[in-house]
Amino acid sequence: MSTQHILVPIDFSPYATQALDFAIDLASKLSARLTLLHAIDMIPLGLAEGGVALPPTYIDTLEAEMQQSLETYSRRVQEAGLNCDIMIVHGTPFQSIIDAARDKQVDLIIMGTHGRTGLKHLLLGSVAEKVVRLAPCPVLITRGPADTSEP
Repeated sequence: MSTQHILVPIDFSPYATQALDFAIDLASKLSARLTLLHAIDMIPLGLAEGGVALPPTYIDTLEAEMQQSLETYSRRVQEAGLNCDIMIVHGTPFQSIIDAARDKQVDLIIMGTHGRTGLKHLLLGSVAEKVVRLAPCPVLITRGPADTSEP
């Protein structure tokens, strides 16, 4: 199997930046193209039965800011001589990554993880863990420095 298309989820954290650096390096060696994906998870405000809808202008502004930020990451990829697409989708991050991998027929997902363990992991879950279990292709996880604030 050759790796020609790599998906890199971007949440604008240092962990995602580290994953992008790794993806650029690997894609350069494989002559692969990259797709950068950001998932906007619109968590309802308020109680489930009386949630508050966000105004469309807020959503449009948020999308424009995400687009501009992703274009900055995309320029880094293009400066390395690689082809790059960007995607902004709405939905649960792990499901959006899996759906994009399937729809775009990517060969590999490279993503960063916060490396949470213990209570933080139980409370927050792990996008990376869900992607690893459910993705239609191999997943390479990069992990940044350990979080020393956790007991």
